[in-house]
Amino acid sequence: MSTLTVRLPDDTHHRLKELARSRGVSLNKLMEELSTIAVTQHDTEARFRAVAARGSVKAGLAVLDQLDDALGKV
Repeated sequence: MSTLTVRLPDDTHHRLKELARSRGVSLNKLMEELSTIAVTQHDTEARFRAVAARGSVKAGLAVLDQLDDALGKV
């Protein structure tokens, strides 16, 4: 496991400590969870872009049309 030092404004640090306390976790655990979420979002977007680059625009629009039909057009 690695150690990382992060400089934050005092107010942000205080708010993160309060958030961790409200969730019943340590500040370290909260930062680990938030980092995992950020990395997961990045990986998901990268995978989506890779799949989209190989896909067909026509097929993608057809899927969106099906969703519109299933969910009702706005």
